Amino acid sequence: MYRVLATASALLATARAQQACTLNTENKPALTWAKCTSSGCSNVQGSVVVDANWRWTHSTSSSTNCYTGNEWDKTLCPDGKTCADKCCLDGADYSGTYGVTSSGNQLNLKFVTVGPYSTNVGSRLYLMQDENNYQMFDLLGNEFTFDVDVNNIGCGLNGALYFVSMDKDGGKARYSTNKAGAKYGTGYCDAQCPRDVKFINGVANSDEWEPSASDKNAGVGKYGTCCPEMDIWEANKISTAYTPHPCKSLTQESCEGNACGGTYSTTRYAGTCDPDGCDFNPYRQGNKTFYGPGSNFNIDTTKKVTVVTQFIKGSDGKLSEIKRLYVQNNKVIGNPESEIVGNTGSTITDSFCKAQKVAFGDPDDFNKKGGWSGMSDALAKPMVLVMSLWHDHYANMLWLDSTYPEGSTTPGSARGSCPQDSGDPDTLEKEVPNSSVSFSNIKFGPIGSTYSGDGSTDPEEPEEPEEPVGTVPQYGQCGGINYSGPTACVSPYKCNKINDYYSQCY
Repeated sequence: MYRVLATASALLATARAQQACTLNTENKPALTWAKCTSSGCSNVQGSVVVDANWRWTHSTSSSTNCYTGNEWDKTLCPDGKTCADKCCLDGADYSGTYGVTSSGNQLNLKFVTVGPYSTNVGSRLYLMQDENNYQMFDLLGNEFTFDVDVNNIGCGLNGALYFVSMDKDGGKARYSTNKAGAKYGTGYCDAQCPRDVKFINGVANSDEWEPSASDKNAGVGKYGTCCPEMDIWEANKISTAYTPHPCKSLTQESCEGNACGGTYSTTRYAGTCDPDGCDFNPYRQGNKTFYGPGSNFNIDTTKKVTVVTQFIKGSDGKLSEIKRLYVQNNKVIGNPESEIVGNTGSTITDSFCKAQKVAFGDPDDFNKKGGWSGMSDALAKPMVLVMSLWHDHYANMLWLDSTYPEGSTTPGSARGSCPQDSGDPDTLEKEVPNSSVSFSNIKFGPIGSTYSGDGSTDPEEPEEPEEPVGTVPQYGQCGGINYSGPTACVSPYKCNKINDYYSQCY
């Protein structure tokens, strides 16, 4: 994407480094979310900021583009340091340029937006604490809940919500040449060690930049940027997955060339992060009727659904499991049991991850790059919330919603019901430009504090015999300080202590 502005009389930045300019006013969309305790939830007034990669990047002394289409200007950017000295990031018109709008606690992301100066594809945004800092979340021992509507994103698209170990200020304090900071969406990193990020560590990633042959807005530079990643939600209306990705380092760090590994390098597992992760996709785990469009699925993606993710501590204070629940039509619905031989379970645990790699014959890069212990350590530290809508120029999103690798019949290759010829980026941009996803009602707090609903009743299951009065349904509260309700769980579930304030039936 590029931006050419006719207005040249506005205030220009005079500082030198990766800067912020003010030809465009930066008005971040407001977004309300809730912080919860055992006694209730209270609203927090936040906002979101678009990633620096999407922003208009131009000369600090004029409106001349530093980056046009998928190429750097060779005069302004002969090398990364000079480029950072001569170029700046500018403010964003969120709705007109990026198709991003908000109302109350809901954020809406549009796939393709035709603006006055450009055609924008997708977006990536971060929740802000204040004008200059990202909102940070300590996930270990807590749960994160949100509502999502994926009815308008089909095969090949990904409405993602996830956490990464970015710096709170976008790297402004660590890297003196980064003058823009979180206010302008800098500092991105993830477990793919992406090399398409335009500024890394306060320096332009223009060295050895190769424009993409298929993506008119992107390319690959010499450097990548790595950090742990917790994918809470990668989904469209056909498939969904949640996936932890550990790294050897718990904080953002840069990498160089193919040693970065991940999607953007020739050797996928060469880097310090696990690009595959340990995923739980119900379809991939053998349940093809749990998630999809229509009332014949346990989770009907034609309707809004509440997604609950619990990061449960064990007795040693470390991560013991990552549990997924859904709430739809006021029913709490547990994640389905895996139907893969040798890979049982309905939650992500250390043993589940190890068994999955064996069952599917996948490289166990998860344990080589920090494993379960490393992921526990990452979740114990503050992470940044990311919300995005994107398509995939590398694998057409087949790894999420179709068969991948293409044509494979091995266990784990079937990930969704989308055709193997679906997901072509150019086709999606032309045929479904008005696709959109909405995230809303974000809540964060101790286990059991962010959601409510009745016990689950899967549509396919026969009715169970009526339980005695005074029993607690599956995933309901059955104990804890100041709790005065029933403590007996419906059969066959037992009351498990999560913390002093909350016990749960499962």
